[in-house]
Amino acid sequence: MVNKVYNFKLVLDWELINLISEIDRFDAKWTSIERREGMSLKELKSIATIRSVGASNRIEGNKMSNEEVDVLLQKIDITKLVDRDAQEVVGYFEVLDLISQSFENISLTESQIKNLHNSLMKYSLKDQWHKGNYKQHSNAVEASFSNGTRQIIFRTTEAGFATEDAMRKLYNWYNSEAEVHTLVRVAAFVYDFLSIHPFQDGNGRLSRLISTFLLLKNGYNWIQYVSFEHEIECRKNEYYQVLRTCQAQRPEENITIWINFFLACLSNIQTQLLQKLEIIGLETQLSHKEKSIYTIIQNRPNIQSGEIAKKLGIPSPTVKRILSDLIKKNLIEKQGNGRNVSYIIK
Repeated sequence: MVNKVYNFKLVLDWELINLISEIDRFDAKWTSIERREGMSLKELKSIATIRSVGASNRIEGNKMSNEEVDVLLQKIDITKLVDRDAQEVVGYFEVLDLISQSFENISLTESQIKNLHNSLMKYSLKDQWHKGNYKQHSNAVEASFSNGTRQIIFRTTEAGFATEDAMRKLYNWYNSEAEVHTLVRVAAFVYDFLSIHPFQDGNGRLSRLISTFLLLKNGYNWIQYVSFEHEIECRKNEYYQVLRTCQAQRPEENITIWINFFLACLSNIQTQLLQKLEIIGLETQLSHKEKSIYTIIQNRPNIQSGEIAKKLGIPSPTVKRILSDLIKKNLIEKQGNGRNVSYIIK
């Protein structure tokens, strides 16, 4: 059945209904999970934050690894943010942190979204002339690839009145829509935001921050303990292809594949979150030696059994037996063959 959602067509089929049901079933259980897990979630939030900041910026061509992001954010010195990558990372982190702490006090309005953009670009010297304001020149959606090349994906809404009018209508629709399911409404808002591309730069990064903001605003609190941005980075080619396919039909496009993609990403990270919580539960049941070996593999991925035995002073046969047990518990996995076998966290 073809439905109308804002300016778009949407096929409401069983795939979409099942995705919505899966996500909401998990959400219904989350309050009890959150209460039970307590301290474990603090660690997951910290890990998710680093992954989100790193992934969202890398999607746009940033070169910083998660490890580099972690080091930078542990001791932020704004006087030393001399390169654009570091400036973007700190800006993203501060907006993500603001959303996490204050989403209840932020509204989806033009002034609030402009404020978020202003904060996102706060440290980026190259972007001072346009931060916090809608674009003054036409722009295009571009994909950045690992070899340094860029490719135009879509021509966006013209600068000036066209962008202002399109954004005003989008805010009004989202804030007044009462019949469309929240998850579909969020995904549709993000899609049109990306299609309008209202700011000169930073639209992709801001769209992912807005996704987190709107999900938190609508009670999907688990989103802060797992990285939506990392999921998009892992499916980057599919992400751009889905956007391109829908936007090629503009205006009044059918956005079914985008909605399904967006919700499939959410469903997948829910599964990842449950798996992480299960692993944390298993970790608490480990013996002292098991925990020592698991920790050293965490800190030294691809370490070999001989190195573990030497560092911990545990006999080699004992190390190999414990490694085998940790594999059976699905906590670690083996890499390579023969003498080159090493171990990583699953």
